[in-house]
Amino acid sequence: MPDRVTHRIVTAQPPGGPEVLTVENEKLRPLKSGEVLIRTVACGINRPDQIERLGFYPAPPGSPKGLGLECSGHIEAIGSGVEFWREGDAVCALVSGGGYSDYVIAPQGSVLAAPQSIELEDAAGLPETAFTVWANVFEAGGLLQGETFLVHGGASGIGTTAIQMAKAAGATVIATAGSEERCELCRSLGADLAINYKLDDFEQRVREAGGADVVLDMVGGEYVQKNINVMRERGRMVSIAFLSGSRVEVDLMLVMLKKLTLTGSTLRARPDAEKARLARRIRDVVWPWIETGKLRPIIDSRFDLDDVRSAHERLDQGAQAGKILLIP
Repeated sequence: MPDRVTHRIVTAQPPGGPEVLTVENEKLRPLKSGEVLIRTVACGINRPDQIERLGFYPAPPGSPKGLGLECSGHIEAIGSGVEFWREGDAVCALVSGGGYSDYVIAPQGSVLAAPQSIELEDAAGLPETAFTVWANVFEAGGLLQGETFLVHGGASGIGTTAIQMAKAAGATVIATAGSEERCELCRSLGADLAINYKLDDFEQRVREAGGADVVLDMVGGEYVQKNINVMRERGRMVSIAFLSGSRVEVDLMLVMLKKLTLTGSTLRARPDAEKARLARRIRDVVWPWIETGKLRPIIDSRFDLDDVRSAHERLDQGAQAGKILLIP
């Protein structure tokens, strides 16, 4: 363990806006078997952090204290039973909490070697999005080469990653975004069709394009029925967030007639063994896409850890394109 026995974490008490975020000093606990300690160079900000800050997404039992689900840096220390890592290794990691920090404790199975083709700081923007897209688009959604993939929020951290991963896998990609600038970003990342939902009816445009086999939805609300309407026979929709609400009224007739699958998932509460399995698949399939230039993290902005409130203000404004990072 490092000589420094305290580290900074970010808490949100009571729940509320960015003003409730507080940087605290917390004593580092001893490592448990199978854990590593990472001295961070950057920490990723994600939409679930915002929802947790608002009081609607409590951390799973046993999670480290504080906000944050991903980081990058160097391994500072290893616990007993660690097989894969050595002190000094450059890594990025998915964690269930405490990711906004100078030092982050992570289960060894949720740690990945930082890709050599990108900056270590930028690698902090990979774990949450790569795990989420792999688990939902490729496993739950079963996206195959030659199919058509529709992703909403194409300029978000998840969206920019999903576009690149789907394109790397040989899919046709359709993305929606809220401005022409964001649509152009989607096209630059490989989207075959980018639809400005503020100007065009995405349902009509996707219908004209022939429909979609797999839909990744982060919107909910009225988008659910529209997604059902544009899905091809045996299409799959995966819901991972509900920015417009989770309570909807839909006509299920098309689900039956087109033999559709509607599913969804969360990532944070999955067991460590399940995250380790996902990490192995990502290492084997997704990491080579990074090394060959087919995938890169899109970084919107960087804020000092002590300026975390400003970072969350940008998140709340929905002004970002790609990931927001905190720099300890």
